Amino acid sequence: MANSKAAIKSIKQTEKRAKRNRMVISRLRTQFKKVMSLIKEDNRGNGIREAAIEYVSYLDKAAKVGIIHYNKAIRHKSMMSKFIF
Repeated sequence: MANSKAAIKSIKQTEKRAKRNRMVISRLRTQFKKVMSLIKEDNRGNGIREAAIEYVSYLDKAAKVGIIHYNKAIRHKSMMSKFIF
């Protein structure tokens, strides 16, 4: 258990950051599943491009603040570029 006010504050900050990180990761996974389900349905013109662009945007935002690694974001963006163009 924390013995000082600073340690208690640090614990609260860590919990808040972890919650925010979980929300971002969850959003990334959900968007990835959405894109992949559209691809598997083979609806080439029906929203794949928009969903992939939205996913890439989420990746950029997560990599920018360090929630996911920069190289992972680039790898996934490269994979999505097949469906955007």
